[in-house]
Amino acid sequence: MRKGTLVQSPNGMKKIPATKKETAAAFLNKVGKEFGFPSNGFTIFLNRNKTDEIQSQNKTLSLLKIKHGDMLYLYPSGSPGPAGETMDLDEIDQYLAKQEGKIYRNKDPQLCRHGSMGKCVHCVPLEPFDEEYLSHLEPPVKHMSFHAYIRKLTGGADKGKFVALENISCKIKSGCEGHPPWPEGICTKCQPSAITLNRQKYRHIDNIMFENHTIADRFLDFWRKTGSQRMGYLYGRYTEHKDIPLAIRAEVAAIYEPPQIATQNSLELVEDPKAAAVEEIAAKLGLRKVGWIFTDLLSEDTRIGTVKYTRNKDSYFLSAEECITAGHFQNQQCNPCRLSPDGHFGSKFITVVATGGPDNQVHFEGYQVSNQCMALVRDECLLPCRDAPELGYAKESSTEQYVPDVFYKDKDKFGNDITYLARPLPVEYLIIDITTTFPKDPQYTFSSTPRFPIENRDILGETQDFHSLATYLSQCTSTVFLDMVSDFHLLLFLVTNEVMPLRDSIGLLLDAVKTKDEELAQTWKKSEQWATIEQLCSTVGGQSSGPQEYGAMGGGPSTPASSSSMWSCLHCTFMNQPGTELCEMCSLPRG
Repeated sequence: MRKGTLVQSPNGMKKIPATKKETAAAFLNKVGKEFGFPSNGFTIFLNRNKTDEIQSQNKTLSLLKIKHGDMLYLYPSGSPGPAGETMDLDEIDQYLAKQEGKIYRNKDPQLCRHGSMGKCVHCVPLEPFDEEYLSHLEPPVKHMSFHAYIRKLTGGADKGKFVALENISCKIKSGCEGHPPWPEGICTKCQPSAITLNRQKYRHIDNIMFENHTIADRFLDFWRKTGSQRMGYLYGRYTEHKDIPLAIRAEVAAIYEPPQIATQNSLELVEDPKAAAVEEIAAKLGLRKVGWIFTDLLSEDTRIGTVKYTRNKDSYFLSAEECITAGHFQNQQCNPCRLSPDGHFGSKFITVVATGGPDNQVHFEGYQVSNQCMALVRDECLLPCRDAPELGYAKESSTEQYVPDVFYKDKDKFGNDITYLARPLPVEYLIIDITTTFPKDPQYTFSSTPRFPIENRDILGETQDFHSLATYLSQCTSTVFLDMVSDFHLLLFLVTNEVMPLRDSIGLLLDAVKTKDEELAQTWKKSEQWATIEQLCSTVGGQSSGPQEYGAMGGGPSTPASSSSMWSCLHCTFMNQPGTELCEMCSLPRG
């Protein structure tokens, strides 16, 4: 249990570090501090249905059978329920909940026979979930927005008084004492219900928009230069998508590329020591992690830059393994929802694939997986098929795990509905497609001109260090300081570098970038921290093969490093004290 336990609350999920020998009392105290609750302000249960409460006691977590990776459920005390009215909804959800959502239509000159103040069936406002209206949009909309779906549920005479969006559980319910535990026994009371997969009629995100082509092009550069695939996290914001009633758009402002091992046919993520810092910087910039992106590209003709068209209706759009990964990410980023007894329902987290299109050019295809898929993934009931990427496989029950039956419906050659056991399962039943676009007029949360190296691209010889920072600043053509520092990857380097990390002193600069306030940026530029950064860049620049001008920094030409000044190791960039000839970090010689 060294890594910790996951705690889900109505306001989100957090990982709480813990050990096997830690007492329940100490653990609960840690949880309270992490979520900002007093000791008597919340209750934690082992199960989502509020059973098996964890009491404040001196028993160890090991004795309570709580192990690393387990999910626990926190409910605030005194709330009307886990989905209480005080829970933190996303801003976009709060905004759309207040909108009328009606689809207004003009008087039809051919069909309407009434006066200008009248209304008839041909011009009366439509509900936001009207399927006929959505199907006639261009392009047609197969999935209504989630808020339109909520309006459909909460309409009618009772205004949805008894509506509850229940999350599917594939696990045996606890608390049943009439028989021995599984595998010796199970009953209808504790047995999870069988699942029949349906194509989801709504979607939590209705459009994906990259602010500009540069964001995507820089991400694709890795594949263009190496031939290896690449993965990144999408940072941006959720806004209203006005083309569809009560719809939500995920706007992408930056792509962060975590440490990974990549080949032409595979991707593997490795532990990321900067993950927390990235989340912190993004939040202070008014951004959040809205999804992930990966490439699946195979060159067709390098002379003209075409790529192969491999993902289509005759193969697959997302593989089962990719659906499972998407489900895992969506479960990590649950969608706050007041209509759910659990306080959350579904997810806004998106998946984008950069792959070849029918014109043999690179296309960006957006997806989510259904809430049913999220449940199967969360409860570890879904597996990929080894030799058929388009097929998943619902697990069979074993002595270690009971798995409910999973079915899907399809038509036979005579057009009759047939129910099949999901072994195997076509993953098309799990996928929801989302239109992915670029605006006609590019938008820029960050400056359009800076090009500071992207993180974790050492294999390309593109490193984030003070050598690259010195080069970057010397090549900046803008004399506006805010333009120079408005780069997500640069800000990340300033916060996380090992020589002069600015995590505790960069808040003012992040505010300046967020609000595009040059005056505020100039105030931060006068700080001691930036003066030290400039000095480090000048020192490093003095060791380059030729002189460099730092006009953009406000300094003069760099001067050769001397024995009386600090020097940067050419191999690991560690800043060493004057008068030394061997690097204190890597022990390699100064020259």
